[in-house]
Amino acid sequence: MSNRNKGKAKYNLAWLCVLSFTILTYYSTGRNTGRKNFSITSFAYFSDTPKLKRKPATLKTFEIPAKPGAKTDDTLGLNGLKVKDSLDFSTGDTTIPINRVDSFSFKLSKDTLAGPVVYHADDSMIIDIPGKKLLLYGKVSSINYADNELAAPQIEYDQRTNLVRAFLKKDSSGKVISFVSFNQGDFKSVMDSIVFDMKTGKGITKGTYTQQDQMYIYGEKIKKESPEVFYALNSRFTTCNLDTPHFAFVSHRIKFISKKMAFTGPVHPEFEGVPLPIYLPFGIFPLSQGRHSGFLRPTFTANDQLGIALEGLGYYKILSPIWDIIARGTLYSYGGWMANVNPRYYKRYRYQGNLSFDVQKLKPLDLPSSRTVNVRWTHSMDNKARPGVTFNANVNAGSSKYNSLVPNDPRRNFQNQLQSSITYAKVWKDKPFNISISANHNQNTLTKLININLPDVAFNVNTLYPFRRKQPVGEYKWYENVGVGLNTNARSLTSFYDTSANIIQQISNNFQYGALHTVPITLSLPQLGVFQVSPNISYQEKWYQKKIVQRWNITSKKLDSTVSSGFYSARDMNFGIGTSTRIFGMYTFKKSSRVMAIRHELRPSLSVNYKPDFTGGTYYTQQIDTNGNKRRISVYEGSIYGPYGEGQFGGLNFSLDNNVTMKIRSKKDTGESGIKKVSLLDGLRLDGAYNFLADSFKVSILTLSARTNLFDKFNLTANASFDPYLRNQNGKRIDKLTWAKNPLSLGKISSGSVALQSGFKGGDKSKKSTTDDLATLQQNALSNGIPLDEYQQEAAYVRNNPGEFVDFSIPWSIDFSYSLRFDRTYPIANSRYSKLAFNQDINWNASANLTPKWKIGVNGSYNITAKQIGLISMYLSRDLHCWQMAINVSPVGVYRFFNISISPKSPILRDIKVNRTRSFSDF
Repeated sequence: MSNRNKGKAKYNLAWLCVLSFTILTYYSTGRNTGRKNFSITSFAYFSDTPKLKRKPATLKTFEIPAKPGAKTDDTLGLNGLKVKDSLDFSTGDTTIPINRVDSFSFKLSKDTLAGPVVYHADDSMIIDIPGKKLLLYGKVSSINYADNELAAPQIEYDQRTNLVRAFLKKDSSGKVISFVSFNQGDFKSVMDSIVFDMKTGKGITKGTYTQQDQMYIYGEKIKKESPEVFYALNSRFTTCNLDTPHFAFVSHRIKFISKKMAFTGPVHPEFEGVPLPIYLPFGIFPLSQGRHSGFLRPTFTANDQLGIALEGLGYYKILSPIWDIIARGTLYSYGGWMANVNPRYYKRYRYQGNLSFDVQKLKPLDLPSSRTVNVRWTHSMDNKARPGVTFNANVNAGSSKYNSLVPNDPRRNFQNQLQSSITYAKVWKDKPFNISISANHNQNTLTKLININLPDVAFNVNTLYPFRRKQPVGEYKWYENVGVGLNTNARSLTSFYDTSANIIQQISNNFQYGALHTVPITLSLPQLGVFQVSPNISYQEKWYQKKIVQRWNITSKKLDSTVSSGFYSARDMNFGIGTSTRIFGMYTFKKSSRVMAIRHELRPSLSVNYKPDFTGGTYYTQQIDTNGNKRRISVYEGSIYGPYGEGQFGGLNFSLDNNVTMKIRSKKDTGESGIKKVSLLDGLRLDGAYNFLADSFKVSILTLSARTNLFDKFNLTANASFDPYLRNQNGKRIDKLTWAKNPLSLGKISSGSVALQSGFKGGDKSKKSTTDDLATLQQNALSNGIPLDEYQQEAAYVRNNPGEFVDFSIPWSIDFSYSLRFDRTYPIANSRYSKLAFNQDINWNASANLTPKWKIGVNGSYNITAKQIGLISMYLSRDLHCWQMAINVSPVGVYRFFNISISPKSPILRDIKVNRTRSFSDF
């Protein structure tokens, strides 16, 4: 290309622009520079001399673009020109009528694009003017137009056809240096070459890789029909992100609707490039996010008592933006079946809930069939929906045999307690009181006893200070710190056995109600030196529905009860004053020692209390067995709140708590940041009481408890109870303290427990495993606006199938706990001979990586005392990159099972798995 006249043409073009601008200026404003009114050359000029007498004429209108923000009835701002519908010369009004429009039109070139094009070339750019082409070269050359982003080592743009072509680049050895990448909206792809029409948005690519959500797609040719629709020829799609995937679904033709659906012709799977002889005539693959109705795939399982099962066949239906429902069913070859209906609801920032109705009719081998039901309901309310009001529900009720008959779920088979709670609470703004109304249910599936509490009303008044001034000046006087509160609780209760035929009669006969009122009176005094003094007064009153008097029946040799219904009350008062302080002691070491100091803290507390005997008239002495043993019985025994203790109390309550810490110096860091505080003993506490007014046994049972967390690894807790009195030859307590014989003894130990917990793991200590903290699932549910119950179900699935959720980044881990419980018993009546009955358990959970892709784990329990193995389960997991294999086995116990599953890791293909489950039971 010649550049000889390049500079001359540039200057000629500049002079031509100046000349054109001068001519346009002359014709538009040069003729009327002295006039104030704006003149339009295409209209006739009329004089504004008032002497002329002419017929009123209306000047024809013309269009002129309006300025943004101009008012329709105001001056246009064009040198005094006003807008009106007509011009009346008889009145001397020279205002020119104008019809205003918001825009003006101009003629565009046929090859003009809808927006600007931004291009860049790393190496060079060539403009072919005769051919109307633009060529860009460079490793990262790019063209950006509207929402189209194209990057390639070689790009060609043809202005005549508006086609853009791009090609990859290879080196001399044939290795690709740079591919072509093209992004249009949600369509992101990498390819060998592309031909793209910038006007229509259509194009064809070759050797293309693209991603739709979690799907990776490759096509020999892809035709882009619109920003949402494209077609693929000889294509495969998979969730494996490798260039050569481990598995894929292959089809000759596929239509993709972005983030909605994919449709294929005949489709078949292949593994490691080897096609499987499994062909489907067509395929429909959802790509959309969020909910959509459809069938739920079942799985095949087997049970030695129920037979082969088609488990989990169901349908999911969206009823509204708030409601959806899941219906599932299971069929067994021996004639049993299970059905579940699970409606769910969720309204963002308002409430969410989940209902579940389960019915199972199972027919174990050689046993009669049984039908059981179970109902579950969870409901939670957003605190911001109605400030001050909360409503929560957690219901789990059903047949007592339901849990024990659930197949292939050992954890649920051993669950023998069912509980429910529905609570409504309200706190009044700027008011000192609140109320809570609840209904509760608890059920023991072994004894078949069901207790129902409906309703339970709690009304509380916060502490009020009646003697305080409304506008205090300075500090409060001591009497102004006297506070009075109120706590009232009313409850009704009934119970029945679900094995009985007459349940209604049981509910009526066992119904009872009562109330408890507590009025605490407190006084906050300023600290007296090193002592904190706190006086208190408490008044309680209980309301009862009935009295029960028991008499020994000599003939039947048992206690007969006489019930008197009515309204009865009992009351109790307590006066006391307490004091507490803190005492510190420290032992320091030499400067050369790594241990700098050990600090010991004592926290003693002492209180003096007096309780008068208001309930003496409600107790009586009665024989209780054939041996003639007698005891004091209250007429309010068996009531909801129970009776008050008999007798008066006037004495001391004391406690002594200890805390020991140590400061150590780091070997590497000698500064202040290198000093670390280590807790040696978090607490060692002794509690007891002494009753001055009792006629015997004035010292109470002493309790000793300890807790510590050694080296932030071992969590140790222990507690024990000591009887300070001696026993005679018949094993009965005598009013003689054991300290008379052994002053250093706390007494004979009667019960206690020790618990030790710890855990270790390798790898990155700061990283949590996916199954370490299941509470994180609930937090994610609240933050992401997903119904909480879905995460609870996911957590249960993680616990029951640990092999599918292992963390290979942790090379090994072990968690264990040990518990020891003991209790002193007297196996021979009327004998001083006694023994301590021990019960020891150990629980563990361990895992280890056999290789970077193989992990083995085991968890279980063992009762050391009974020498009995609890539920033990083991798993073996294999990381297959985009797939995962898991084997879960429970080889011992009443319920034994094994499960083998191979499934993709991607949640979108979670149901496409190979599963084998067998369960065995020993009754």
